[in-house]
Amino acid sequence: MNFSVYWEHADAVSKTLYFVLLAMSIATWTVLVLRLLGTRQLKQIAYAQLSKALTGLKAKFAPLNFEQRKAVAEQALLRQIATEKASAEKGVAVLGTIASLAPFVGLFGTVWGIFHALVAVGKSGQAGLAQVATPVGEALIMTGFGLAVAIPAVIAYNICTRFNKTLSNELQDHAHSLLIDTMLQQDSAAKTEATAAQKGLVGGQA
Repeated sequence: MNFSVYWEHADAVSKTLYFVLLAMSIATWTVLVLRLLGTRQLKQIAYAQLSKALTGLKAKFAPLNFEQRKAVAEQALLRQIATEKASAEKGVAVLGTIASLAPFVGLFGTVWGIFHALVAVGKSGQAGLAQVATPVGEALIMTGFGLAVAIPAVIAYNICTRFNKTLSNELQDHAHSLLIDTMLQQDSAAKTEATAAQKGLVGGQA
């Protein structure tokens, strides 16, 4: 049975389920393509935001000692990492939902097709192939549609989840590097100021 025969015999419920699965499939491929195309850009933006988060704090470090500066910088980095991870998670929940629901939508279409087959048998009083072929074929097509939507959604979900884990690890490493560089710069600046102050004090006493 080809698709035109199925569409001709499908009722409103079956057609509605078809469009629901079609919308799910479009959403899955859209999220996956956008994520794959924006992978490098998302990482670069996240790195830039981490650097910006520390740059904005440098002016406030002056009255703080080393431990206080470190604590403030760590909190700023952790907050920014959480923000970037939340941004990277956009769309992943949609993929997970589609992967979970699509088989059940297809299963509902299968049940609906079998129901039509039983109704046809009841009306004719015979369980012949002519009475059940079209409804059973409709049921099998809906099962195939559900799997065709669910399988790519599961794969896309796993790809995005793996990318997010990798991004999280890379952000942690980059944040540690930024923290070390910032603390070394601040410590060096503090020592320079202390040395200059001592020289000034000695010169004033002389």
